[in-house]
Amino acid sequence: MQADENVYISRSSKLLQIFDKALKPARKVFVTNFGDELADRILEDARQEFEVLIPELPYWGKNNMMTRFLIGSSHSLAIYRVLKKHGKSVAEIGKIIYEIVEARLNRLPSPVLRLYGKLKYGKSYRERLKKQAIISQKKQYPGDYVFTYIEGDGKEFDYGYDITECGVCKFLHAQDADELAPFLCLVDFPLSKAFGRGLVRNMTIAEGAEKCDFRYKKGRDTKESWPPSFLK
Repeated sequence: MQADENVYISRSSKLLQIFDKALKPARKVFVTNFGDELADRILEDARQEFEVLIPELPYWGKNNMMTRFLIGSSHSLAIYRVLKKHGKSVAEIGKIIYEIVEARLNRLPSPVLRLYGKLKYGKSYRERLKKQAIISQKKQYPGDYVFTYIEGDGKEFDYGYDITECGVCKFLHAQDADELAPFLCLVDFPLSKAFGRGLVRNMTIAEGAEKCDFRYKKGRDTKESWPPSFLK
């Protein structure tokens, strides 16, 4: 554990609150799949699994905008561990995680979705992304992302980035959960669809490629959905 990683331990209460809020829409998905009683038990067990994970979260530096992906993936990892104990396959778990993301998005009003999508195309967000990409090249934190910002032409795509080292894949590998990685990558598509970001991605590190190539075009249809192409 790096010296700064105790920041997560000191924020345990806040992180558990974030987990509870993020997983609130999950209950309906769990009830549909498992019934009321088992759904509540799964949620409680997942919360306990997440609490165990908190001290193991890798520190990627202060104000790292990629840390949110680490936190989100740790929520999914907690669910994965619990559902594996209930005999579910990784494909079944991946589908449930996908449905949870859709349930969370369906709770948000349309104006909020449009505003969030607009912010993702704003100058401020892009500048932050560019700066984070430059910082990532220094490889100060071994578990962090390493990526390059790609300027678009406004026709084929507006902007994008190529990830050559995926922080989430590294984290899942350290937790012996590599098989979950491709399914977590898939949730980028319902997010893109909800926010009108028009994501196109042809390869991912999680599926064995040398990089992940994200390309965004405002207003473009997001075509990828469940089931993923690697299951077809």
